[in-house]
Amino acid sequence: MNAVDGDRRTVTRTTLAMGTIVNVHVSTVKPDFLIERAMGRVSQVFRDVEHNCSRFDASSELSQLCRSTGVFVPVSDMLFEAVRFAIEVAKATDGLFDPTVGQTMSRLGFNRHYLTGAVVMPDLTGRADYRDVELDEDRRQIRLAKPLLLDLGAVAKGFAIDLAAQTLQGFEGFVVDAGGDLYVSGTNHHGEAWHVGIQHPVDSRRTICNLRLTDTAICTSGNYERKSPVVATAHHIVDAKTGISPVEVVSCTAIAPYAMMADAFSTASLLLGVEHGIKLLEALGLEGLWITSDLEVHTTNQFTRYQYE
Repeated sequence: MNAVDGDRRTVTRTTLAMGTIVNVHVSTVKPDFLIERAMGRVSQVFRDVEHNCSRFDASSELSQLCRSTGVFVPVSDMLFEAVRFAIEVAKATDGLFDPTVGQTMSRLGFNRHYLTGAVVMPDLTGRADYRDVELDEDRRQIRLAKPLLLDLGAVAKGFAIDLAAQTLQGFEGFVVDAGGDLYVSGTNHHGEAWHVGIQHPVDSRRTICNLRLTDTAICTSGNYERKSPVVATAHHIVDAKTGISPVEVVSCTAIAPYAMMADAFSTASLLLGVEHGIKLLEALGLEGLWITSDLEVHTTNQFTRYQYE
């Protein structure tokens, strides 16, 4: 689909990756061959991140790492950075957010590959947490001190968005949208900041808030997106300490310089709840919006600067 305004046009490409729909919009006067080349690189980025960081693919680099307990394993820079960042978020939340939650997610029924339907259900016993993941920064190696299953779902998609955004630098404006998690850059073909709506948690046809954004990332974590097929009260966001899904907050949106940061801290801030979530984001210099189960809206102090009616 192409939208033309003078010499500048917006070109959109859509693909399926990492269990979601990825839409890339490029607004530019540059020639088509440059746009198509960039779109191809974006698709490759998402394939690479999925291959390296998916726990649903037995052949992925992450799956191979999780089968190698007790020894340091050399890994790609991509996997190392995703795990390293997830561990840093775990430390910042005292383990409430924890990438070792994969086994709990599997028990809740989040254990099927979105394309093949193949079930990934490793036979693990015992407890583990982020402190059982050891990183060797110099050699880019990871050691799992105990049998565990890493889940990078709260960082990998944001990481892919960031890497895709890097490949699109040089265009006058672009949006990388992976299932509603976005990085926006420059302006649209009207020369305006990009307009972004935050979905209403009850009525998906409505927005609860409208924003103008540029050169930033925005990600939302919501308990209405993926419900557990085996536990009625559970969804895909789980308190790593208790194994229970929070119900007081139905969604949290975070605005950050990078999508991996917005992705992870929207999840962490939903788990923390409104009061502690606001403290965390404001301490990090990020902005956020929380919607509670009774549809009350809470924001960080400076969030309203992005809003418009």
